[in-house]
Amino acid sequence: MPAAPLRFSYGPGPDQYAELTLPADSSGPRAAVVIIHGGYWRPAYTADLGRPLAVDLAARGFAAWNLEYRRAGSGGGWPGTFEDVSAGIDAFAQAAREHDVDPSRVVFLGHSAGGHLAVLAAARTNARVVPAGVVSESGVLNLAEAYELGLSNGAVENFLGCSPEQDPQRYRDADPMHALPLPVPVWALHGEDDTTVPLSSSSSWVEAARASGTQARLRLIPGDHFAMITPGTRAWDRVVEVVCEAAGIPAV
Repeated sequence: MPAAPLRFSYGPGPDQYAELTLPADSSGPRAAVVIIHGGYWRPAYTADLGRPLAVDLAARGFAAWNLEYRRAGSGGGWPGTFEDVSAGIDAFAQAAREHDVDPSRVVFLGHSAGGHLAVLAAARTNARVVPAGVVSESGVLNLAEAYELGLSNGAVENFLGCSPEQDPQRYRDADPMHALPLPVPVWALHGEDDTTVPLSSSSSWVEAARASGTQARLRLIPGDHFAMITPGTRAWDRVVEVVCEAAGIPAV
C-alpha cells in the first residue's frame, strides 16, 4: 500500500496546498502525475476528488501530486485559480528533488475543469515543471462554447466574473483554444456516455491543436463523466494506460 500522503503548502491560504502520495516501493526514480481535480471551478468540489486517483496511481508505482487550489467563490476565479495551479505545479519541483521523482516523466492529469487548467498550465513559459504530456479527461477545453451552452448553470461566467462582451480579452486569456500551439503532446480523453461536458469540447480543441502543429489525440473511453475518475472501472484503466503512454513507460 502507498504511504500516507505528505502535505505541502505553496501559499498562505487553506486551499493552497498539494498532497504527495508515494509508492511503497522506493527503488529508482519515479514517474509522476500531477492531478488537477474538476468541479467547474466551484468551491463545492475539492481535492477529495483526486485522492482515490492518487492512491491508485501510487499503488502502480507513480508519485502522485494531488493539487488543491482556490475556486470561484473561495478566493479564486480568474486569474487567481490559474495562478494557484501554476504555483502548485511549480512547488512540485522541490518535492520531486526531495523524493527521487524523475522530472522528465511528469504527466499533468486534469478532469473536467481540471483538464482546462492542465492544458493552460502546459502552455506556460518559464515554468519550473514541464510535463512530458497532458491527459485531459472530458476537459472544458473550449471555453467560448461552454459559455454559449451555459454549462453547469453559467459556470464559465461565474469563473471569469463577467460576460465575454464585458471583457473579451479575459475570455481569450482563459480559453485553451487560444493557448496554442503547445510544446508538449496532449491526449484528450472523453467519456462515450458523458452528458456533463459535450464531446465537442474535446474534439474542437484537438482539431484546433492539430492545425497549430500541436501533437494532440482524441480518444473515446467507456463510461460517463465520472467513470474516468473512479478506480476499478474500465474507464479508469484506460486513463492509466494513456498516462503511462504520456510518461513514456510500459503500462502498469
